[in-house]
Amino acid sequence: MSSLLIIIVPFVLFFVLGLLGTNLKSNISGIIGTGGMSICTFTAYVMAYQYFFRIGKKGEGVWKEIVPLDFQWLHFMGEMHINLGVLLDPISVMMLVVITTVSLMVHIYSLGYMKGEIGFQRYYAFLSLFSFSMLGLVVATNIFQMYIFWELVGVSSYLLIGFYYIKPSAVAASKKAFIVTRFADLGFLIGILILSYYTRTFDFRALTANNAVLVTASTAGRTFLGLSVSVWALALIFMGGAGKSAMFPLHIWLPDAMEGPTPVSALIHAATMVVAGVYLITRLFPVYFFAAPSVLKMIAFVGAFTSFFTAIIAVVQTDIKRVLAFSTISQISYMMAALGVSKYGGYEGLGYTASMFHLFTHAFFKALLFLGAGSVIHVVNSNEMNNMCGLHKYMPITNITFLIACLAIAGIPPFSGFYSKDEVLVATLHYQPIIFWILWVVAGLTAFYMFRLYFCIFWNGEKKYDIYHASHESPFLMIFPLVILSVFSVFGGLIPFANFVSSDNISLHTHINWTVASMSVMIAVFGIGIAAFLYLKDSGRPAKIAQFCGVLYKLILHKFYWDEIWMWMTKRVIFQFICESVKWFDRHIIDWSMNGLAWTIQRFSLSVKGLQSGHVQFYMWIFISGLTLITIWGFFL
Repeated sequence: MSSLLIIIVPFVLFFVLGLLGTNLKSNISGIIGTGGMSICTFTAYVMAYQYFFRIGKKGEGVWKEIVPLDFQWLHFMGEMHINLGVLLDPISVMMLVVITTVSLMVHIYSLGYMKGEIGFQRYYAFLSLFSFSMLGLVVATNIFQMYIFWELVGVSSYLLIGFYYIKPSAVAASKKAFIVTRFADLGFLIGILILSYYTRTFDFRALTANNAVLVTASTAGRTFLGLSVSVWALALIFMGGAGKSAMFPLHIWLPDAMEGPTPVSALIHAATMVVAGVYLITRLFPVYFFAAPSVLKMIAFVGAFTSFFTAIIAVVQTDIKRVLAFSTISQISYMMAALGVSKYGGYEGLGYTASMFHLFTHAFFKALLFLGAGSVIHVVNSNEMNNMCGLHKYMPITNITFLIACLAIAGIPPFSGFYSKDEVLVATLHYQPIIFWILWVVAGLTAFYMFRLYFCIFWNGEKKYDIYHASHESPFLMIFPLVILSVFSVFGGLIPFANFVSSDNISLHTHINWTVASMSVMIAVFGIGIAAFLYLKDSGRPAKIAQFCGVLYKLILHKFYWDEIWMWMTKRVIFQFICESVKWFDRHIIDWSMNGLAWTIQRFSLSVKGLQSGHVQFYMWIFISGLTLITIWGFFL
């Protein structure tokens, strides 16, 4: 029942705050929403303790799959039906802890950050809907239930990104996020339908049981365009995950999602929406590994390329939230690459564990980075790094917590990111060295652009503008979550994560590979050193380098013009050719057919309406004529 409580509470809060919120004082709405999420968080921690330390083990380090609730919702022909339920296993329990923790910190932080905003009650209602959607997604017992909550996550992110609906840029960003992810979700839905058509089930346990034997047996020998049905289905399902997790080339929506309130950015980019794609591949991992290993290999290379591509873009961005957005894409791609190189079971399954471990640690230090950035924006009233410098004197707590998050994401020991990133690199080294070297370079780029951000905000000379003389530390309600998340960012990596989460639910014993660890630390320190050389003081060196790079700098600054490419494809290809053709067909074929049918029926009606004139004499004439004809016909017959 505790697992059900975690889902029901935010669902009830959404309706209460959505329907009654305007009748309450704004701070009361925030307190109610935060109180409800506190209950969810406490329940999630209690349930995690019970699962991992009391009831979750079968013995010999094997973890159970527990289904406390599962009932039939819709029944189709034959054996096909859709259930709703709750599935508890190591990854779902871990995700419940991560989501509720980050969501609670965002709820508390928003009490200070969003204070006085118009629509404060609506904001907390949307937060509750988002939390409900994500919690329902991770405990889904079947892939169609996951799809339902997957779409709810998309709707609630649309509402939160477009919270400032009077701003055209916010409206455009919310529509962009919604349309891009819906396009990807169409592939996800088609993949689900193909997979369920052949396997006759949506249930995760049935799909993944016995090394996914159901999928491999039911799709054996069935091909389309030279590829097996299982490859098509799982590639299309990955398309949905790639859209939600902003993989290349569907990454364009995530940076624009910064138009929402900064706490929303922390919620979307840390532990919820963008990791849904990673969680989807994780949930179906045995199916990918045994039924479509080629798709898994593709995931590895897409993840590695996206990680490098977006890290390069983050190096030159000047909006602090966009730097963090591209950083999120890069780190999520790290997780995807680790999943793609993972083998099933034993130490060879390190990539799976490393991916989940990095998801776990990343949630806390990325939430800390976004909330720290929000703390700065709250004081400075600007997102641009060029308008900031020397804030370490005026915002000491924000400065320290932001530094901790930067050290964690850079992979500096003993911070949490060091341990999870080390496992990712070790896994890729054993599988595909080229992916290892790509991610190793990305580690250096990550350290560089994060400390570029840190130095530009908190150091880089004295403050230049009079407005900053009023700079001060953020209020307690905003500082408290930063401190809590800092604790997780420092000590989160010390958890023996591999003992709890693995690809075959058997405890995995790992150790630090000091060769790989020393290489990752070396490249991170090198990146930090370059950032300090260029940005610790206002030296003018970055401008000279940008001028020297010329066209290359402009290309990276404009994100390789992928937004423009997509707009050209949308307007010139989709709108001009596809939509115009559809419009012509609709207007000249569909409309003409319907109008012609209506005209024919109308003319026929006009020709026969005299039969219903209401004149008795006419009816008698028809009656006698008909009777005479019948009599003559009967006589001759």
